[in-house]
Amino acid sequence: MNNVNAINTLKELLGKKVTTSKSDRDIHGRSEAYFAHFPPDAVIYPESSDDIIIIINTCSKYNCPVIPWGTGTSLEGHSLAIHGGVTVNFSKMNSILSINMEDMDVVVQPGITRKQLNEELRHTGLFFPVDPGADASLGGMAATRASGTTAVRYGTMADNVLALKVILADGHEIKTGSRARKSSAGYDLTHLFIGSEGTLGLISELTLKLVGQPEVISAAICSFSDIRSAVDTVITTIQMGIPMARIELVDAATARTFNSYSGMNMPELPHLLVEFHGSKVETTEQSKRFGEIVTDMGGSDFKWSTKPEDRNKLWQIRHDAYYSILNSRPGSTALTTDVCVPISRLTQALEETIDEINKSPISGPIVGHVGDGNFHAILLVEPGNKEELEQAKTLSNSMTQRALKLGGTVTGEHGIGIGKISYMKQEHGNAWNKMHLIKKSFDPKNILNPGKMFQSN
Repeated sequence: MNNVNAINTLKELLGKKVTTSKSDRDIHGRSEAYFAHFPPDAVIYPESSDDIIIIINTCSKYNCPVIPWGTGTSLEGHSLAIHGGVTVNFSKMNSILSINMEDMDVVVQPGITRKQLNEELRHTGLFFPVDPGADASLGGMAATRASGTTAVRYGTMADNVLALKVILADGHEIKTGSRARKSSAGYDLTHLFIGSEGTLGLISELTLKLVGQPEVISAAICSFSDIRSAVDTVITTIQMGIPMARIELVDAATARTFNSYSGMNMPELPHLLVEFHGSKVETTEQSKRFGEIVTDMGGSDFKWSTKPEDRNKLWQIRHDAYYSILNSRPGSTALTTDVCVPISRLTQALEETIDEINKSPISGPIVGHVGDGNFHAILLVEPGNKEELEQAKTLSNSMTQRALKLGGTVTGEHGIGIGKISYMKQEHGNAWNKMHLIKKSFDPKNILNPGKMFQSN
């Protein structure tokens, strides 16, 4: 009843920005992964910080859950309304507030997507480098501490956000950080909110670092007879200090799906997809040195390209990997793993994972941001098949335990959501208890994205 009272009040205050239509609620009750359908009681499309303050103050009065929504591309159920309540869709807060070319930064609203931002930045000679694959909203990317294919060179969202404006559970808006490139003034609240998954506050504005568009971009693809040779190539490249912009691994099973889904003609072998940024001299030298390593490691089919259309096709295929893998078993859904280990332990983690998947009845093609030790097995299951889902969860748990044993983490970039809560105590120990205290301090009524990051009260 409290949710109904909150929604009725919000309709009076915000009018048509609030919808309870079944179609809107259904869209916002789905996720990209295997989780059940959890439609919210209402969806709200704020257009300003003032609207968000009204939403939070009203929902606080009635103890109604508030769930933030960027573009809905997260893979751990972050934006599912598992306790009902209102979903706050930020798509109408998608403006660029200022571009500061001399300082190489930009101030944006949370609903703008990375592709929209970079399209607007084309004329400036600058771009925003974090690329998670999906055209995610920048607010959502900050909330999940996203990274992706370019993190090996440019870092994650944690490295590229200078400041935030955040609206807290008490309805107050605070600013964290500044446009200065460094500060030692007090607690680092900016990085507290990055990765907090909407559990501590709703991001209403971001100040982001920009980088210069490279003079030359060169990309390549090469195959290897086995995973070990491919990963050893990555490790050697890093140890030699060759600056990669991207270095991605796909296993033989994923290469097979690329051939079917994207019309490629790749050998059904492990592949590395690589990109270098810099001047013509730099990229030529980097390409040559990397090619020599590939040869030494027994790699083949080494093909370089600097043509934008060829590069764009290559990375579009990589970004479509999730969908090409789903397409390999029509009608399936997926449990997507996201472990990250020290790069020296990556070969062991991958080989043991592949061996386990091959011995199981579950199909699980693998892709990975191997330059920083992060990889994903896309474990395919039939919707509603409880036995298959349990088998996939068993594989996922084994991968997770292996990552922790090897000094890694249960999630390199996807976050916790509702899918990985059970591992938080194991990874963080007593520090997780302190995270609970932080949550209670910022959100004592537990209205902000309840049931995510922590078990529901």
